[in-house]
Amino acid sequence: MANHTSEHAHDPGHHDSRVVVSRVIDAPAGDIFNLLTNPAKHREFDGSGFLRSEDRSFRISKVGDVFTMNMEGDHMGGEYQTDNHVTAYDENKMVGWKTAPAGTEPPGWEWLWELAAQGADATEVTLTYDWGKVTDKELLKKVSFPLVSKDQLEHSLGLLAGAVVKS
Repeated sequence: MANHTSEHAHDPGHHDSRVVVSRVIDAPAGDIFNLLTNPAKHREFDGSGFLRSEDRSFRISKVGDVFTMNMEGDHMGGEYQTDNHVTAYDENKMVGWKTAPAGTEPPGWEWLWELAAQGADATEVTLTYDWGKVTDKELLKKVSFPLVSKDQLEHSLGLLAGAVVKS
């Protein structure tokens, strides 16, 4: 059987603190980027089931932007909000953010979406969920990472593929 793991899986420093999934989506990178940078659309491709809606959001336009989301999950005792601090932004190529409970600094986990055009109408989308910078030992005791599974991340890519076709 062929081995299809990403090159990240062989990085000895990160094998246990990140999940990486990739998929080719039949849409131009710009169309996908437009969805990823619009928090009002994030629920359409949330594979975790935690996301409820955006809160007073705006289109992500640069590193340093912060957007707030309304969430719900047993791991937080029900409804909660997150502030998402944009850490990566390269038009039609990459967008990423570190998530924090609203009103606090990010404790260290990051979501990174990377887009690689495969011709005019197809894009390889790579989603990395990395919690390697989480240093709070109390948090690490409370939250068992990954909070979102590889299957849920792959589901997000599938939902994204459907959402971009509809948009």
